[in-house]
Amino acid sequence: MKSFYNETYRYRNGISIDSSLLMFQWGLTVSFFPLGGLLGSLLVGPLADSCGRKGALLANNVLAITSAILMGSSTAMRSHEFIIFARLIIGTCTGVAFSVVPMYVTELAPTNLRETLGMVAHLFILFGGLLAVLFSLPQILGTPKGWPILLSLVGLPALFQIIALPFCPESPRYLLIQRKDEEKARQALKKLRGQDDVEEEMEELRQEDATEKSEKDMDVFKFLQSEDQRWNLITAVVLMGGQQLSGINAAQHYMERIFTSTRIGAAIVPYITMTIYILLLFTLVLALYVVESFGLKNLLLTGFGICSITCILLTMSLELQKTVLWLSYFSATFVSLFLIGQCIGPDSVANVMISELFLQSSRSSAFVVTGYVHWLCRFLIAVVYLHVETYLEPYSFLFFWPLCVASFIYLSKMIPDTRNKTFLETQRLVALQTARRILIKELMVASDS
Repeated sequence: MKSFYNETYRYRNGISIDSSLLMFQWGLTVSFFPLGGLLGSLLVGPLADSCGRKGALLANNVLAITSAILMGSSTAMRSHEFIIFARLIIGTCTGVAFSVVPMYVTELAPTNLRETLGMVAHLFILFGGLLAVLFSLPQILGTPKGWPILLSLVGLPALFQIIALPFCPESPRYLLIQRKDEEKARQALKKLRGQDDVEEEMEELRQEDATEKSEKDMDVFKFLQSEDQRWNLITAVVLMGGQQLSGINAAQHYMERIFTSTRIGAAIVPYITMTIYILLLFTLVLALYVVESFGLKNLLLTGFGICSITCILLTMSLELQKTVLWLSYFSATFVSLFLIGQCIGPDSVANVMISELFLQSSRSSAFVVTGYVHWLCRFLIAVVYLHVETYLEPYSFLFFWPLCVASFIYLSKMIPDTRNKTFLETQRLVALQTARRILIKELMVASDS
């Protein structure tokens, strides 16, 4: 792609591009994706509440197809601007899908399968990553002529979703609580559950509707000012910020360099990367089997715990392998363990947990805020990290380590165990924990005085 940028500049100006200008254009290409994610996160609330969860996902496909057309035609049009702008568009598309997909899936799922089905979304993210590495091999589309086709493949899942998604029901919770259409909600539940008797679940939706009357018409600004939601919001922000600031970007940045340092040929590294994706897929499938019995909270803390430990071990091995070359194999092992920790904890659990912490009317607003935090952290890291890493090198993991540990400690105290609980039961549990903490604090203050 950098060669294409240079060729385009030479075609227009008759000279090769200056290295500083090339780096600037490449920086825009990299940073416009998370910037688009920021824009997409702000669209989540209006889209999900006005068009519905399914409607928001259907509308979002227009962005994916537009991006695919721009990237696929960039070389034919001799325009690197098409790629840069397409990165902004596909980032916006991803920002919307990042929040709406887990929101939609968790609202569709029955209570006993909600956590499992919620985590399945990350399974397909990993599968998409595996396909990306596979198709980018030099034998397939990783060639000077093939890469525009590779980039345009993002349009295929969008086309599939446009065809298949209309046959899926809208979220019954959205239909009853936000649209007040009880009959459509009942029909959607019958279709989802495959049975006519859904009155028990309809009653649960009615109770949730009655419980959250104070949250009706709660937009993002009202949500941010709500004292009732303050602790839930802080917990969700810590959860999403901890996901991005736990060191995942450093691990992904170093992964190829680490495997190359093990004296494995550079041509083999893509196959090693594919092997890691397969390992992560296998790990997540195991997590899906145990999540309903082990619990989201325990998976999340296990993931953060693994990341906290491997941050230290990875820093040590990366520094020592400069003099003891065989330690590079330990570095490869530690970075793989780090990615496994991210996979079973922060990456796959965060959005599912956010869905469970909030009731229907405030859920989309919560996803706007937490999605914004996610993409803001990702954007800042994309802009800042590579410059910081030049000076810190492997010690950059020590920058993320205290943030990872702090997230582990805070979330272990603040997140409830949501196993086999309805959204209402989770809310009551959170309220009980909050009241208990306030009572303990008041007793401590009283005892001190």
